[in-house]
Amino acid sequence: MSMEVTAWHSMYNAMHAQQDRRPFSRATLRRIAGFARPHTRRLLLFLVFSVVTAVLAVATPLLAGRVVDAIIGAEPLPVVTWIAALIAVIAVAEAAIGLVTRWLSANIGEGLILDLRTAVFDHVQRMPVAFFTRTRTGALVSRLNNDVIGAQRAFSDTLSGVVGNVVTLLLTVVVMVGISWQITVLALLLLPVFVLPARRMGARLARLEREAASHNATMGTQMTERFSAPGATLIKLFGRPDHESREFAERAGRVRDIGVRTAMVQTVFVTALTLVSALALALVYGLGGFYALRGQLEAGAVVSLGMLLTRLYAPLTALASARVEVMSALVSFERVFEVLDLAPLVTERPDARPVPDGPAAVEFDGVHFGYPSADRVSLASLEEVAVLDTRGGAPVLHDVSFRAEPGQMVALVGSSGAGKSTIAQLLPRLYDVDQGAVRVAGVDVRDLTAASLRGTVGMVTQDGHLFHESIRANLTLARPEATDAELWEVLRRARLDHLIAELPDGLDTVVGERGYRLSGGERQRLTIARLLLARPRVVILDEATAHLDSTSEAAVQEALGEALAGRTALVIAHRLSTIRAADLILVVEDGRVVERGTHTDLLDAGGRYAELYRTQFADADAEPAPAS
Repeated sequence: MSMEVTAWHSMYNAMHAQQDRRPFSRATLRRIAGFARPHTRRLLLFLVFSVVTAVLAVATPLLAGRVVDAIIGAEPLPVVTWIAALIAVIAVAEAAIGLVTRWLSANIGEGLILDLRTAVFDHVQRMPVAFFTRTRTGALVSRLNNDVIGAQRAFSDTLSGVVGNVVTLLLTVVVMVGISWQITVLALLLLPVFVLPARRMGARLARLEREAASHNATMGTQMTERFSAPGATLIKLFGRPDHESREFAERAGRVRDIGVRTAMVQTVFVTALTLVSALALALVYGLGGFYALRGQLEAGAVVSLGMLLTRLYAPLTALASARVEVMSALVSFERVFEVLDLAPLVTERPDARPVPDGPAAVEFDGVHFGYPSADRVSLASLEEVAVLDTRGGAPVLHDVSFRAEPGQMVALVGSSGAGKSTIAQLLPRLYDVDQGAVRVAGVDVRDLTAASLRGTVGMVTQDGHLFHESIRANLTLARPEATDAELWEVLRRARLDHLIAELPDGLDTVVGERGYRLSGGERQRLTIARLLLARPRVVILDEATAHLDSTSEAAVQEALGEALAGRTALVIAHRLSTIRAADLILVVEDGRVVERGTHTDLLDAGGRYAELYRTQFADADAEPAPAS
């Protein structure tokens, strides 16, 4: 590697190295070794080939010098020919070994990325919903991308670089001292002129890089928010497009200015180092020529020293930044391990069993619950705050008890924030209760396997979330093996078959981000179709008809009738007209069940339910105010 290339490499590492300087422990190194263990054989081969490459890199200058001596000494032609052939063989060997080394490096690096990403992704999927409500998605994705790749570089780049450069450096110094210790000492005296600017310029470039990254991140956030369908709609309705354009252009202009400054700093730096390289080479040839003319050194030795000079400065410069690279990789590993060490609050017991077959009753028995504090479910670095909020754990539900028999509908009503959705989230075990028990088919949900609970309990929420994928993909999320005939059947039952059939791509139509290409009622009916495809024995409807107009609500109610038929249902409703036929209505206030009974019983009791009912229907029947 030439000195110029080494300079660029050192600057790049300094610019992109992590600035975190937290101490790392032996436990971290042991965990890194654990991830490296499956790749041990390839790592050893990788290191062996790196050493061989270093040895060959030193051999070529010596042979080149030998050719010069042979020519000057008028040795027989076969001698020169054989030396030249040996140089060619070494060049071919270097190329072949370089390819093998790169293949090993790529396999080790990409294999490590696969292992780390899979480990983090699988672990994050086991985290409770509270983790995702607090975490910034971008920060979490960065762990799966930037930090994982930063950790991978410890094996694919840093490890081989350190080993290869150390071997090359030692061999080069030994050979150069053997040829001329005086020239070697003078060459080493110029080393600080080469290395120190690399570190100082690297730090300056790193500051510019961080500033540019900050502006780019801000622009990325602006684009992500403004280019989403809801964001674009908001800007068109209430925003100021001209102001948005000026703000974006200003940030983009700052990035442009930083790019120009960075390019000039890099060019000046590399030009200066090229000059130093040329001066060092001039020193070697000048002093070496002086010794050669005095008969104290062979001409070939001077040529060898000149070629070895690059083998001396390049590894020394690379090793000068090796500590930064190693610390950067270790920080990346620690940031990945930080996520892996965050223990999920909801876990499956080793002796968990499936939900018993047959009709499934639902029972809440003396349930007390409070949402966990941030320090139990999140990380400060993922929330991008200095310290996590330790508040939390305050009781939200108090001694909630009820039972829904197989095929019954139990409705939850009450004020906003009373705890209705919290009750619904405990049934599919999105959270675990603090006291009491939630049972499905007579078994505590904490004793059930996660897969069987998912297959038994289905839920439709008020936002009707869909992925930016096709209608087919959004439906088969519930049952991947479903046939097209089954998909069209559930769409028919959800009153969507005619609409989907009229779309140009039918089931393969992409619904857009969060299903934004569909209307609210259509999105909701598609989530109901997904529920029908899953065929759960227990259904949860959390404000499934909220925010819909009367026409869409009527269509959704028809689809819900299909979804609830013959199933145990837990329904949260704001519109009381939708739950008058419920077998049991629970009125929830401040986390407590304050009333229970049928629609008629609760109206006759004249309590909180009757008050809610009168208020709602008085508003619905109110006469419009006269125009002024």
